[in-house]
Amino acid sequence: MRYLQIALFMTLFAITIQVATAQNISVSSPDKKLTVKLSLNEGKLSYQVTLDGKEMLGDSPLGLRGAQMDLSTGLKLIDKQSRSIDETYSEPKIKISKIRYQANELLCSFENIKKNKLEVVFRVSNNNIAFRYQVPQTGERANFTIEEELSGYKFPVETTTFLAPQATAMIGWMKTKPSYEEEYIADQPMGIPSKYGQGYTFPALFHLGDKGWVLLSETGVNSLYCASKLSEGTKEGSYKIAFPSQGENNGIGSANPTIPLPGNTPWRTITMGSNLKPIVETTIPFDVVEPQYEATKNYTFGRSTWSWLEWQDASINYNDQKTFIDLAADMGYEYALIDGGWEKNIGYKKTEELITYAKSKNVGICLWYNSNGYWNDAPQDPKNKMNTASVRKAEMAWMQRMGVKGIKVDFFGGDKQETMKLYEDILADANTFGLHVIFHGCTLPRGWERMYPNYAGSEAVLASENLIFTQQANDNEAFNASLHPFIRNAVGAMEFGPVLLNKHHNKNNDGGKIRKTTEIFQLATAILFQSPVQNFGITPNNLREMPSYVTSFMKNVPTTWDNTVFIDGYPGKYCVIARRHGAQWYIAAINAEKTVKNLSIKLPFLSSTELTAYMDDSNRLPQSKPLKMDKSGQVKVSLLPDGGMVIVGK
Repeated sequence: MRYLQIALFMTLFAITIQVATAQNISVSSPDKKLTVKLSLNEGKLSYQVTLDGKEMLGDSPLGLRGAQMDLSTGLKLIDKQSRSIDETYSEPKIKISKIRYQANELLCSFENIKKNKLEVVFRVSNNNIAFRYQVPQTGERANFTIEEELSGYKFPVETTTFLAPQATAMIGWMKTKPSYEEEYIADQPMGIPSKYGQGYTFPALFHLGDKGWVLLSETGVNSLYCASKLSEGTKEGSYKIAFPSQGENNGIGSANPTIPLPGNTPWRTITMGSNLKPIVETTIPFDVVEPQYEATKNYTFGRSTWSWLEWQDASINYNDQKTFIDLAADMGYEYALIDGGWEKNIGYKKTEELITYAKSKNVGICLWYNSNGYWNDAPQDPKNKMNTASVRKAEMAWMQRMGVKGIKVDFFGGDKQETMKLYEDILADANTFGLHVIFHGCTLPRGWERMYPNYAGSEAVLASENLIFTQQANDNEAFNASLHPFIRNAVGAMEFGPVLLNKHHNKNNDGGKIRKTTEIFQLATAILFQSPVQNFGITPNNLREMPSYVTSFMKNVPTTWDNTVFIDGYPGKYCVIARRHGAQWYIAAINAEKTVKNLSIKLPFLSSTELTAYMDDSNRLPQSKPLKMDKSGQVKVSLLPDGGMVIVGK
């Protein structure tokens, strides 16, 4: 009996130590306001998050599970380590060019009953959390196929969501979905099934009532993992990481990622704030990743004309492309984009003539390519030039000889690991030949601005081409535009194709779909939407039809930024944001509501009180006039419904 009592005591003591240890595993941000607490209960791992003492995420699961190893149950803590991180880096392609990243890191090592090990890493900076799993090799097996990632997020019941559904594989035009081009629903209660029953694309925004806001995403995805999404949610507020569907990529390749051992998953990112400022200004997608290769040249970015947007397929001919090269030269733009269909309609020989002509005008040519081999039916050419290494390299060698500056690759097949490898292969080969790369009809970029030096943007949004296709997109343009700084564009470059000054979306500005937003609204999108290469929607007639100050603004607007400051707004209603290029500040505002929005805007970062304002007049026509800050450093403005404003100053 005595031995039984001692054994029972020792068992209870061991359990007590394990629970106490789990309860004491926590890591906080440098400012001590954001805290992550890890718990290990009955061999299962979870975490909770508080901000300013308020619970933002309740008990949320962690772990990995595969056929070879179950790293989600029967776990015990075997080690924990912590360290402080204080790093600086420069990245001209993101919203802030020079970053100081300060964070506290916690690395916990766990072991299951079979001695398989799991390491969980949390990095907590002010308002941001990044976590991932590291799996050591513990035997002869050198790889691990992950069937389920248990990482979850438990929100308070009062939370509302701003989510875009993941599309079913192989639906849409020519079987080109999913392409991250679905509509967001604003302030929706949790637990309502998504449109397609496939969960939700990253990023995902949550409003926790009076507690604040949470933005979920992921970063660091390369060829060693698939891109993930968010599962369907429950009414109780639980979501988890989900992998691609098997039907993506035309069913080719596994939906489950396989990592080498030792290996790791991508970073799951969580941005939190009592207001929206940390959401808009976050740099966490870039803070925790590293460059994947060295740049072969000093890549520069900038503005581009794009005939296809308003003039469509018929413009992919020699004469129209020459017209848009001339437009780029007149505007002082760095590039002109020749879109899909040039191989058949113009041909390689005449395209070479266009490239040579553009050089004489100091304009660089970018060329469109179809990504596909077998994953969709999109007919646009050039086809089968980007999907295999030998053909791709030969094509890129030709482009390098001719002096082509960049490529835009379209129509990808989904989010499987196999597709992520194609993205990386295109980027790596393009770097070999000195080409920058834009992706279209594609997945969300996940830290790629810093990972790949020649990466120049991704669509992954219901972009400007939809204004040409449907009147509904025009009717909802202001609403959608007011969402993007808080969600999609908060985590990565968004190649939207902004600034469509035609009132009617066709070549002659006399038919087609009708723009509902003002011209000043359109100018504001050049600032509001961030991408290092902007394929603007302006057309030759705009130079004749618009006031000279509108043309002058578009000639001088930059595409890279040294700082970004959120000023005011609410997703789906309005947004005011400031960006700085060099010493020059640009403050952009848009109004998606149905009534006039009167705002007092504080501009403490401006040293001069003498400003230039681009505003709508009472007839919704553009005007430019001087604007003065008051003694308190504020300006008062009125935004018309579907209207906008831009202020320029130093």
